[in-house]
Amino acid sequence: MKRLYSISILLFLALSPVFSQVTLRVQAPSQAEVGQRIRVSYIANTQDIDDFQVGDFEGFNVLYGPSTSRSSSFSMTNGHTTQSSTVTFTYTVVPTTEGTVKVPVATVKVGGKTVKSGSASIEVLPASSAAPPTPSQGGTSGRSSSGEKEGGNSGSGQISGKELYMTVTANRQKIYEQEAVMLTYKLFTLVNIRQISGEMPQIDGCHVQELDREAQLSLKYERVNGRNYGTAIWKQYVIFPQKTGKIKIPSINFDTQIEVQNHSMDPFDIFFGGGSLSQLVNKQIVAPAVEINVLPLPTPKPEGFSGAVGKFSVSATLTPEQVNANDAATLRLVVTGQGNMKLMKAPKIHFPQDFEVYDPKENSKTSNTATGAKGSITYDYVVVPRHGGKFAIPPVEFCYFDPEKEQYQTARTDSFHLAVAKAKGQPVAYAREQEDLNVLSNDIRFIKLGELESEETDDFFGTSAYWLTYLLLFAAFVVAFLWLRRQQKLNPDSWSVKGKKAGKVASRRLKQASKLLHTKDDAAFYDEVMRALLGYAGDKLSLPTNELSKDNVITKLAERGVAQEVVDSFIAVLSDCEFARYAPTADANLAKEKIYHQASDVITRMNASIK
Repeated sequence: MKRLYSISILLFLALSPVFSQVTLRVQAPSQAEVGQRIRVSYIANTQDIDDFQVGDFEGFNVLYGPSTSRSSSFSMTNGHTTQSSTVTFTYTVVPTTEGTVKVPVATVKVGGKTVKSGSASIEVLPASSAAPPTPSQGGTSGRSSSGEKEGGNSGSGQISGKELYMTVTANRQKIYEQEAVMLTYKLFTLVNIRQISGEMPQIDGCHVQELDREAQLSLKYERVNGRNYGTAIWKQYVIFPQKTGKIKIPSINFDTQIEVQNHSMDPFDIFFGGGSLSQLVNKQIVAPAVEINVLPLPTPKPEGFSGAVGKFSVSATLTPEQVNANDAATLRLVVTGQGNMKLMKAPKIHFPQDFEVYDPKENSKTSNTATGAKGSITYDYVVVPRHGGKFAIPPVEFCYFDPEKEQYQTARTDSFHLAVAKAKGQPVAYAREQEDLNVLSNDIRFIKLGELESEETDDFFGTSAYWLTYLLLFAAFVVAFLWLRRQQKLNPDSWSVKGKKAGKVASRRLKQASKLLHTKDDAAFYDEVMRALLGYAGDKLSLPTNELSKDNVITKLAERGVAQEVVDSFIAVLSDCEFARYAPTADANLAKEKIYHQASDVITRMNASIK
């Protein structure tokens, strides 16, 4: 059996060139200069070649070729066998003509069939007084071809500013506040760079984002003042100014390591392993500073301006469109466009007054570009109607500034209608159009028509009974006033008492919540946890119920010296409760246990932190 299997493998290897498609590709540099040695290779994916032919190298002097090299590989993984073999024909040539020169097409014969290579072109630049490093796919560390000389004093380890420097350009010199401007740092070199490092410093009043670049950069020729420099885009930054006026982007220092020829070494020492023909030299290059003029946004700014600068569009969906009272609905708003998307605010939506609205959940899918972040941001608004009826949600308006048109624009969605049925087990509460009372205006009710009917009553004013009632009410007021004064003396700081008992009250509420952990009443559990959290915050921070909001709690906690980590944990647990209350997860019990322990932990940490 093993012998049969081995024969099958050998037969497959022998016949694989027949069954596979034969290709012949050409490999050559995209740029070169007159008089520079380069290699042009033709690579076939099979070694079963009967004949190889190539056309004339017009515009080149052929120094050597073709040299032939062969390679093959065989691998077996999980019973699957792969085999590949190649043959490469290489020519060493020297360009003699400036301009775009075409590499000749080659042909091979395989099994009686002729296969042609693709075409390739090389941009040939005039010869310069100092040849730059050969552009290669290996990045900025590519070595010069043999026979080339380093310009200037690089051979002695002294690198001049004309041999290696960095430029910086801004795609705009005048922009609006919050508008993106891209800075491009470009490297110019006539020497072989082995390493380069340098980062943008912090810029006061600016938000900075670095564009992603390839880990390995390829040098390309660029002719400057009669010399062919190897060039590459090294860094690109997108900057969003947060203030107006002239902003100076500071200079950046780049530390480099350069490989230069070591002419001081004895060739005999090098031959016997005692040295090297090259050495590394450290040099610092400075990219100059740039000044940008930032214009203020036009005033007056429209009401509801989100702070977005760029080009945007909005769309929205409401799901479901029919719910029961006290059940949740979600309005999803998607902002799509390009600009300062990571800095803009969530749009405000005007829901009916009796809707309970939670902070929107934000999901960003953007990528950095030269004109800012590009993509979309999704905002999910969870709302809970408390009464039955038919409700209209007005169109959502997203106001932004378009720097190209130099004016504010407003993108709108369609309006929405939500039908709310009565909650189960509760009497129905209808909207305005279902009321029996006829309202003519905001404060004028319908006048009942007909003759005025009056009833005769006894004249009570001025009688002894009137004065007795007046005295009794006055005496009751005096007694109540004195009792309140006494209570204030006995308990001068009621908020202090509440603050001292806040931990115990929260523990009782969490204990009540623990009884609901393994029940199906998820809403009651999350309500009890939220009461424990908000009740603790209100009592501990002396906040009345009408002032108990997230913003006020965050401000008070900061004033009381609570660490930001504890504040973030408190807000995160509260938000998770709000979201989980109307968006249950697959494993509800596990989620409830996690939130219960998080709530208990954050109350303990707050109790230890509040001063």
